[in-house]
Amino acid sequence: MLGISKRGDRYLRSLLIHGARAAVIQAVHKEDALSCWINRIRATRGFNKAVVVLANKLTRIGWAVLANNTVYQAR
Repeated sequence: MLGISKRGDRYLRSLLIHGARAAVIQAVHKEDALSCWINRIRATRGFNKAVVVLANKLTRIGWAVLANNTVYQAR
């Protein structure tokens, strides 16, 4: 659970953070696996760190999908 580095496009990084922030806010009302994971991190680490962790996870998922030329499949 590392953060997002400050290398690369600042605008893209801000979009990832904003999207993750919206997902963390909405995760409180949901009970799927990703939302439960986000809520556990939010409870232990705090809101802002949960946002950055989720943005990092979404970035890694996006990179894996593009690099492998596949379709995302949730577990």
